[in-house]
Amino acid sequence: MKKKIVLFIFIIIFVYAIGGIVYILMNKEKNPEPIKVSNLDTIKGYDYALRSNDTSLYKEIFNHLKDNLEGESINDEEYAKDIAKLFIIDLYTLNNKINKYDVGGSAFVHPDYVANYKLNVQNTLYKYMEDNSYDNRNQELPEVSSVEVITSEKTNYKIDNNSLNGYKVTLEWSYTKDLGYDSKGVVTLVNVDNVYYVVQKD
Repeated sequence: MKKKIVLFIFIIIFVYAIGGIVYILMNKEKNPEPIKVSNLDTIKGYDYALRSNDTSLYKEIFNHLKDNLEGESINDEEYAKDIAKLFIIDLYTLNNKINKYDVGGSAFVHPDYVANYKLNVQNTLYKYMEDNSYDNRNQELPEVSSVEVITSEKTNYKIDNNSLNGYKVTLEWSYTKDLGYDSKGVVTLVNVDNVYYVVQKD
């Protein structure tokens, strides 16, 4: 009698186990793995990183910046222009962002302005972005396909009564598909301890 009970319990457990495996396999697409973003490359001495979900254009400018910053001597203006380009590419490429809280360009913004910058972008440009944590977004979003510096000029910018040297960079950019987003603007950057930060975008 005990053997029959044990056998019956074993059969029940076996059936449930098989059923669980079948359920998992059938629902694999419904419950995919969450998107994971990792760093592919960094620049020695700086906090800049190339992420696994960055576009080919971003990678191209990132590599140009890396060559400059890790070279024997740094071209200051090229440094500022590359940061302005990366900022625009990252900000206006929305199709590789996980959700509206994954704010592009944040890595290049002056630390004093990052919080307000993120909040502003979340409430405007990224406001209606669907969550894509599991690669299930059906929303059409922009991707910057090219960016060009039109003008670059030296400037001064005040932060807490401190006048900082920097550059005002005018840019134009285009998209893989025109969805009506901005295509030109002016980015102001300042130099703090030999690092360029974005402080304003017009």
